[in-house]
Amino acid sequence: MSHQISTDPIEHFVVTATQMAAIEQRIFAAGMPVAALMEKAAGLVTQRVIELYPPSEITKVGILVGPGHNGGDATVVGRELHCQGYQVCLYRPLQKAKELTQAHLNYVQSLGIPMVEDVKGLANCDLIVDGLFGFGMTRPLEGNLADAVETINQWSIPVVSIDIPSGLHTDTGEVLGTAIEANYSFCLGLWKRAFFQDSALAYLGKTERIDFGVSLADVQAVVSEDAVVKQMTVDFARSLLPLPRPLVTHKYKQGHLLIIAGSRQYAGGVILTGLGARASGVGMVSIAAPASLKPMLVTHLPEALIIDCPETENGAIAELPEIARQWNKYSAIALGPGLTLEAKALIPPILEATSPLILDADGLNALAQLDLKTALKPRSETTILTPHPGEFRRLFPDLTANSYHPIETVPTAAQETSAVILLKGARTVIASPDETWVIPESTPALARGGSGDVLTGLLGGLIAQNPNQQPISPAQLTTTAAVWHAQAGIKASLDHSDLGVDAFTLTQYLTQFPASSDQ
Repeated sequence: MSHQISTDPIEHFVVTATQMAAIEQRIFAAGMPVAALMEKAAGLVTQRVIELYPPSEITKVGILVGPGHNGGDATVVGRELHCQGYQVCLYRPLQKAKELTQAHLNYVQSLGIPMVEDVKGLANCDLIVDGLFGFGMTRPLEGNLADAVETINQWSIPVVSIDIPSGLHTDTGEVLGTAIEANYSFCLGLWKRAFFQDSALAYLGKTERIDFGVSLADVQAVVSEDAVVKQMTVDFARSLLPLPRPLVTHKYKQGHLLIIAGSRQYAGGVILTGLGARASGVGMVSIAAPASLKPMLVTHLPEALIIDCPETENGAIAELPEIARQWNKYSAIALGPGLTLEAKALIPPILEATSPLILDADGLNALAQLDLKTALKPRSETTILTPHPGEFRRLFPDLTANSYHPIETVPTAAQETSAVILLKGARTVIASPDETWVIPESTPALARGGSGDVLTGLLGGLIAQNPNQQPISPAQLTTTAAVWHAQAGIKASLDHSDLGVDAFTLTQYLTQFPASSDQ
């Protein structure tokens, strides 16, 4: 499997407010003047604002100016927009400001740019630039500030936030009292964790990173390996796919995946898992399923080897035939979709398999009835769990008894179990004991029954093609599968409907992902 190093590793890092502050301090300590960095960042933001909202389309811009350096950035943006011919008005709710921010305010006042203390003075603007508070905010917005934010949110005026919408917690994405509902958020320097938290998505709008020149050395000096969170970009995910194949090969050299899934009640789950595996390019797929499902499976997956399993009275797998239990034949095993808890007795012996194991759906529900540490820690091969939030809570009740934040909690769960955990959501989080990844985008169109089964098959097929995880880690491959799955959903939703894409249609879009982004 090819492994290309990303050309922009800075793009991968996702930092906390504390980490970002420490990185900036290193930049300033090395000699970069604070004022120079502010001018550079604000200039880049101004450029994007003009590109998105050219003066031919809008004329009046309101600037929200806070007391800190975020307010200084906003003031510089206002000044530059004024120089480009826009009509600019500054809203300054707090009179006390940091020295540099105040200096910029003094200058824009000398230019005749008006300032107001009541946000209603911006009601006739065509655009709002939010620079009230940047990263590191921890206290709730209250009083007049909260009222101002609520007023702006009621308007139909587009809002651009500098760094992060004011009122969002930088690390957790939680709303601190109230928060700006932005149309665009321009994240400065490095991605902040809030951008990958489900709780923040309704406030962020479209997101872009403004790269003002942070060096990789400064990032690595601050972000220790045990605290690093990285974003899996789409191009980096493509580079991890098993392409190109060697000229001389055969099906078993391209991986052999065993799928254990399905029941009479949930027959579709095993089909969708098989179709997801087919799209992965895995060389061979064997499917252990209730015998009564064989005619249907042969129709949809004629290339797969179907292993007939004895059934319970209700149509669940009663036991696995000996051929299915010859674990050394398989590069990976994917288990769970459509299985039902009636087949839970299968789980303990499968945990002893000497192959990488992916557990989903009822495989996870059955696992939740065991002691996770005792069940998973002894495994010598990779274990991958793919829960949605409800399954995650059942698996880790102690970690989720109160509110929890996935970017913090999923790595802890991975440490406790020595497993790779993919927590599904609008912003999926993947963690192993050694690394944590997030994916940049997904789509609500995937909120349809069966889409998770497709992911299980796709992931199983990728793992089967690289069972020894060299040189790519299982967490990276798991994240690659999540990106692939999400991109297929995005493409399918564009061609069909944002109301949702059915899982069968989704499988047909999986084959489009390996093409490069410019094709």
